[in-house]
Amino acid sequence: MELRQLTYFVAVCEELSFSRAASRCFISQSAISHQIARLEHDLGVQLFERTTRSVVPTDASTRLLPLAKQMLSLESAIRAAVRTSSPRIRLAANMSFATRSLSAIAGAREAHPGAEIEFVIKPFRQRIAAVADGDCDLALIRGSVQQPGLTVEQLWVEDLMIATAPAHPLAGRTDVTLKELGDYPLLLPPESEQVLLHNVIRAAFADFPGPIFGPPIPPDHTATMELINHPDAWTVLYANSPTDGIATVELIEHRLRIPVSAVLRTDARRSPILTTLLAALHCA
Repeated sequence: MELRQLTYFVAVCEELSFSRAASRCFISQSAISHQIARLEHDLGVQLFERTTRSVVPTDASTRLLPLAKQMLSLESAIRAAVRTSSPRIRLAANMSFATRSLSAIAGAREAHPGAEIEFVIKPFRQRIAAVADGDCDLALIRGSVQQPGLTVEQLWVEDLMIATAPAHPLAGRTDVTLKELGDYPLLLPPESEQVLLHNVIRAAFADFPGPIFGPPIPPDHTATMELINHPDAWTVLYANSPTDGIATVELIEHRLRIPVSAVLRTDARRSPILTTLLAALHCA
């Protein structure tokens, strides 16, 4: 039994989907299925009831899940306990924050030449857990989080991009209004997977009719492909998202905005390098 197998096991339990768990862990679906099968073989039990439509944890999974989370938490605590005493910062984020983060890291390292700053790629839940456990010093997230022991500091605000298929009637325009968008179906992931996006959309359309929702984007599909399959639809993308093969247009009202925040431990000591990095992220 390996710790990475426990990581994959927890992801499948929480996502109830091998494809979503694989995406969250940044590996292929076949790889995560193989590792879960190995874990089941090592433990001598079946952990999931699999059908073509669902993944259901067994009683053995229910008993294993809290222990697996405890093991992974201990791993993070061990790494935090033996970290080098030299100036070092671990920043947890995802690739959509890479450009701005790396610019801020470069500025912070210029101010503190002896410091080491790591850019660690983690899914949302793992970013929060890494800060809470002390494995990472801060995490970048969109929106906010309320958890005892954690502090959230807003860094900047992003305008969401409006995206359509090249054949869409609004493609080629320099800008559009919410009223105009309300005439076309909006493609989004299910609200259970993207609560923040749905809340922002609802707030933006509070004074307008709509939006008209098209079919939810499946977890194993991309927004780009869904736009090609639904040329009359539109969607929203985060800043710095890939836009190959689709058209983007600016929203006149600038109502579709999402705050980007840093998550830190409430009791964390603000070292000079951490203070400099936060300031650089504010200004990057």
